[in-house]
Amino acid sequence: MGFTIGGMRENRTGTRRRGRSYRSSECTAVAEYTGLWGWDVARGARAVGGACSCGRADCAAPGAHPLEFAPAIPAGATLDEVTRAWAEVPGAAVMLAVGRAFDVIEVAEGTGRCALARMERMGLPLGPVTVSPDGRAHFFVAPGAAAELPALLYRMGWDDPAALDLRGLGPGAYLTAPPSDRGGRGPVRWLRRPALDTANPPEARLLLGTLAYVALRSRA
Repeated sequence: MGFTIGGMRENRTGTRRRGRSYRSSECTAVAEYTGLWGWDVARGARAVGGACSCGRADCAAPGAHPLEFAPAIPAGATLDEVTRAWAEVPGAAVMLAVGRAFDVIEVAEGTGRCALARMERMGLPLGPVTVSPDGRAHFFVAPGAAAELPALLYRMGWDDPAALDLRGLGPGAYLTAPPSDRGGRGPVRWLRRPALDTANPPEARLLLGTLAYVALRSRA
């Protein structure tokens, strides 16, 4: 006997197979984020055909926000704890809570890719970097960067962050993380995966000069 999810009919055997695959992908990724890197994870909405799974017809960010009724999964949660939590909201997107373990500097994808290559050649300390299907790159930096960003740029001689298409994300923001899709447009991917030597993200001031320079050249 089958049942229907999102317009697709599946049998029970297929569901069991999907359950094992589901645990090995998203749940394993979340357990890595919480257990290995110490990040808080939220269960997020999905978008299908432009409609958000939160059910609100007037949703301002379809498939790109946490689900209000699903509590965050705290840093330190184990794979079993993550699996139980995800079973409560099957199909939820993986979203990282910004502002406790890290802040984020967001730039255009082209700027981010070029800047990352320059930083690696220069030997600068780097944290994880993601790229989203809407063409944005996200550099993980030390907490507090979002609030300090305007002052840091001003001291470096950049007095208009908006002109650089560069912004900081801090407490209260959430970042869609691999392997989830964002807004139904496609999956978020790592440009630079988290690793043991990047467990503590760098201070924003160490990256801002390169990011601002490349962003300005990209707009020229």
